Amino acid sequence: MKPEEVQQLLDKYRISLNELPRILVSDPVVREIGAAPGNVLRITRKSPTAGVATYYRVVTREE
Repeated sequence: MKPEEVQQLLDKYRISLNELPRILVSDPVVREIGAAPGNVLRITRKSPTAGVATYYRVVTREE
């Protein structure tokens, strides 16, 4: 996501970046798209109940 989109997301839910769920930089999809630690990813999945579900994850290093 672009920095301004991330800020809008954080403002909308009144959270900080540290409160977002994490995804490791070693995740195969993260490596494939070239995301770096600190990037926020928008994940969209089909859902049988909601139609489409959107998730957000912040990329982190392995610890």
